[in-house]
Amino acid sequence: MKDILQQLEERREVARLGGGQRRIDSQHAKGKLTARERIELLLDEGSFEEFDMFKTHRCTEFGMEEQRPAGDGVITGWGTINGRMVYVFSQDFTVFGGSLSETHAQKICKIQDMAIQNGAPIIGLNDSGGARIQEGVDSLAGYAEVFQRNIMASGVVPQISVIMGPCAGGAVYSPAMTDFIFMVKDTSYMFVTGPDVVKTVTNEVVTAEELGGASTHTKKSSVADGAFENDVEALAEVRRLVDFLPLNNREKPPVRPFFDEPGRVEKSLDTLVPENANTPYDMKELIAKIGDEGDFFEIQEDYAKNIITGFMRLEGQTVGVVANQPMVLAGCLDIDSSRKAARFVRFCDCFEIPILTLVDVPGFLPGTSQEYGGVIKHGAKLLFAYGEATVPKVTVITRKAYGGAYDVMASKHLRGDFNYAWPTAEIAVMGAKGATEIIHRADLGDAEKIAAHTQDYEDRFATPFVAAERGFIDEVIMPQSTRKRVSRAFASLRNKKLENPWKKHDNIPL
Repeated sequence: MKDILQQLEERREVARLGGGQRRIDSQHAKGKLTARERIELLLDEGSFEEFDMFKTHRCTEFGMEEQRPAGDGVITGWGTINGRMVYVFSQDFTVFGGSLSETHAQKICKIQDMAIQNGAPIIGLNDSGGARIQEGVDSLAGYAEVFQRNIMASGVVPQISVIMGPCAGGAVYSPAMTDFIFMVKDTSYMFVTGPDVVKTVTNEVVTAEELGGASTHTKKSSVADGAFENDVEALAEVRRLVDFLPLNNREKPPVRPFFDEPGRVEKSLDTLVPENANTPYDMKELIAKIGDEGDFFEIQEDYAKNIITGFMRLEGQTVGVVANQPMVLAGCLDIDSSRKAARFVRFCDCFEIPILTLVDVPGFLPGTSQEYGGVIKHGAKLLFAYGEATVPKVTVITRKAYGGAYDVMASKHLRGDFNYAWPTAEIAVMGAKGATEIIHRADLGDAEKIAAHTQDYEDRFATPFVAAERGFIDEVIMPQSTRKRVSRAFASLRNKKLENPWKKHDNIPL
């Protein structure tokens, strides 16, 4: 018996070494942790339960039968993050460059199936050279099996991808279908075709970092939701994100202890909006002063900065925040911000996370590039996302809410539950100057008359009270009391029940 136990321990030791000490040292030399070290950092200490430690590939082509390392380049299993269960797979670059084989894919599929069945998030730590060429179509079939499960899990359990090395070719499509993608600066990249193929086909000379590095995907393409300095920071931030999310679509988000007064009054908010309507201010200041302890987890911070998306807590409960940012493009909606916010709103709706919308929007960004790029259809995505969402929705208009953008930003007409406005709010079809020039076109030559008309328009329409008279605004509130009013609004909506008409699924304008 002792010999068998000794044999088990020896086999485990070999499996834990992956591709061997030399390759582990090489991984460390690149500033990267090993697959097992990453799992240890991500999960609570001692909580990891591994599956398929001894699984090996079955390929006999190209002399592969002589190399059959245990685990086949991916570590899979489950554990806990702050006591809450998650499933995890971590690709091991020291074994065949983390390449995906038929058996490698089977290991990932097994935990995806278990996560869906048992209702727990899936976290994938990607570090792979792509499909294992020696296995040909078997590896491609493996990718498709993983993709199918990504699709089935979507909206059922949260899926988080962390790109911690190369992720190229077919490998990129699995993370692309997950809810959040995070990257590590300088050591991770994603692209469908690498720099060499790009040069051959298009004659463009580009580095891997320029083509698909963290900066490219967080600032230009919006493929990634965030980028971190190193593996340690990335995994710590994933732990923080998981704390905001429910385990599955049948559970409410977690409630955390909080040490902040729900009725806290913030006098400084009374002077947040400048007297001059064209002067910008930082909407993040308002977010920090509403949320518990000023804690805010921002999503896609470096992309489409004219809109802010992320998670905060109110009375210990997770709330998704969508807010126009007057500091960038005056807070206008455009193609990029519409797409960014629409995807975030749909995620919140999938997982019963209430949505707080902070509005200061002068309209949609005009111009040929926007129209040619399809701003109509992209703007409709955000409109559609808000309109179909059945979660509690609370909206606060701080300043401008003009034209169609007023409608789009979680207005009363899109089934907003509580729609508040500050006294500084201006709700109108358009700004006073533009409106006056259209209504009083005959007086355009007379500067005094135009000034008088503009002032008259501002007095009559550039206020929240016309909308409040119609019932489109539920209450005009004091800025200083925003946290209290919003907290109470969400508290009153905790038992909200709203169902959309039966359908197989909708056809959102993609």
